[in-house]
Amino acid sequence: MRAALRTCARVISEEPNSARMATHVHRSSYDALGVRDPYHDLKLRADETAARYAERVREFIGASDDKFRAAVKIAILGNIMDFGAGLAIDSPEEFDGVFESLLEMELAIDDTERMTDILRSGCSVVYFFDNCGESILDVPLIEQIRSMGNRVVGVVRGEPILNDVTMEDALRTGLDEHLDRILTTGGFAIGVDMRNISNELKEEMETAGLIIAKGMANFESLGEEDIGTPVAYLLKAKCAPVASEFGVKAGSNIAKVVP
Repeated sequence: MRAALRTCARVISEEPNSARMATHVHRSSYDALGVRDPYHDLKLRADETAARYAERVREFIGASDDKFRAAVKIAILGNIMDFGAGLAIDSPEEFDGVFESLLEMELAIDDTERMTDILRSGCSVVYFFDNCGESILDVPLIEQIRSMGNRVVGVVRGEPILNDVTMEDALRTGLDEHLDRILTTGGFAIGVDMRNISNELKEEMETAGLIIAKGMANFESLGEEDIGTPVAYLLKAKCAPVASEFGVKAGSNIAKVVP
């Protein structure tokens, strides 16, 4: 707590981006703990929990008249696995009690048609993952995107931070097998720090027809950047400030395309 509070006091007036400020705070906390991946066991439990729903997810998408939109809803549903973050669950085990009710939630902002309009032309898609567990529920959407003739480049965190997906996590769950290419954000960061990404990722973003950014941290870090490529933000607005940015109630499901 002392390490986190000292860092927060030092950077709060000089760091304009909330995700980058949070990165500083988490870096000092991890250093104080002396642990590289304090959420490791939680990530394993989240992946195991999400994997149990594979058949139910296939049934839901298969029964839908709009399979792409259904896959988007599943991907956003997975964003509830953001433990301790506002209107989320606090452990993977709580997912069992909310899954069916989450399936019934509609999209407060529904730009899925705008996404399909872009994807019908066939392009490269850069897909920024968020949490473990959630990433397993991203797979049906990735399959829908690739079935339309698009190439998908997945992007995971460069180092362990919170319960977010790293390269190690992606390889462990076979996430890479559903992608045409997999890259990392390049380092320890909440969301994406555009100042530190690799030239490879920069080139993929510049040549992509669509960028998909999952979760609040990716929105908080990318939302203030001039990307130059359409970005689809897929998330559950789990806190009041993010909900306010989108003009929706806290807890709403969002599929928003920013040109």
